[in-house]
Amino acid sequence: MRITKSIPNMFTLGNLYCGFLSIGYAASGQYRNAAILILIGMMLDSMDGRLARMLKADSALGKELDSLADIVTFGVAPSFLVFYTYFYQFDLLGIMVAGLFPLFGAFRLARFNVSTNKSSLHYFVGVPITAAGGILAILTLFGDLVPNIITTVVFTALCFLMVSKIRIPSLKEIPLPKYGTIITIFLGCSLYIIYIGSYGPFPYLIYIATPLYIAFLAYRFVKGKNKKNVD
Repeated sequence: MRITKSIPNMFTLGNLYCGFLSIGYAASGQYRNAAILILIGMMLDSMDGRLARMLKADSALGKELDSLADIVTFGVAPSFLVFYTYFYQFDLLGIMVAGLFPLFGAFRLARFNVSTNKSSLHYFVGVPITAAGGILAILTLFGDLVPNIITTVVFTALCFLMVSKIRIPSLKEIPLPKYGTIITIFLGCSLYIIYIGSYGPFPYLIYIATPLYIAFLAYRFVKGKNKKNVD
């Protein structure tokens, strides 16, 4: 029983490890692989919360661990990625600007954790750090096609949008089988195309994370279908 309750935390730790590996790949100049690891972290992050609810393993420890993993994978890792791919040319100023992203992200996470507003189930106040980090990762993947000025504008906008009071619709109440499969197919195709055009060693974690994510969505789809039949 204890092992079952620890499964969501294992996915959260996997998310955190992807963030650490992403920083390492970025430092070694393998920027596409670093960005892909952030996307893998997004897969794992989308699974841990749902698994916790499915297994009835929600805990205060899991929520705190999730925030710590998010700040590394979707805050620190993307900021390093942007620095190494573009801001490095500004030397000290570049690394200082890149460091603002995890600062804004940490504030946004802390504000969310202490929020007691039940309406947060239907919308987020400010852009979630997961989405912001994922956007920066995608911009890096297609860095050859995206002008640097656009990356700079998006980076700056995301910093302020994370701590803004803008209401962003939450997908938590949307049935996973309805939209999750479409998102997974799109993400899988994108990763495959990126893999074909990538250089250097490819992070083999994708071969573990993607099948797990697809299997998870398939299980949710079958479970949701059976529930409808029962009703």
